[in-house]
Amino acid sequence: MGGQIDCLSAPALEDRLEEEINRAGRHGTPLSCLLVAIEDLAELASQHGRELPEQTLAYAGPALLRELRRFDRVGRPSDTELLVVLPGADGPRGEIVARRVIDRLRAIKIESGGLRRPLRVSVGLAAWHEDLTGAQLLAQTRAAARRERQGLATTDP
Repeated sequence: MGGQIDCLSAPALEDRLEEEINRAGRHGTPLSCLLVAIEDLAELASQHGRELPEQTLAYAGPALLRELRRFDRVGRPSDTELLVVLPGADGPRGEIVARRVIDRLRAIKIESGGLRRPLRVSVGLAAWHEDLTGAQLLAQTRAAARRERQGLATTDP
């Protein structure tokens, strides 16, 4: 993957997010974050063992990086989530990236019960505003992803 930036660990992601928040505050530029939750991870673990969910996240992170700008970052705030940090992106631009992220991840197929199907993902988007810490921004993205997940649950057949 010559020159490709890997996904950030949770501590490195926390540092990078704080750095981007400080930069956005100093320069008055927008900042958005997307939290990506892959809904299939628990099912994959129960059917195929703990390794497959880890492999899925390890594949999905770099796949997302190829869709983003060189200064955007993807990290793993937990064992089951990916966070995309979008410096310079306001809410509407973040929504455009969210749609690309969803399309890219749904292009990844998993095999379960003899069937191949796209990953089920939910994405939470939050835009930074002054006086919002990295932890608060992450909490807002998680809340947005949870709301989307609940919306999907009511509309899935």
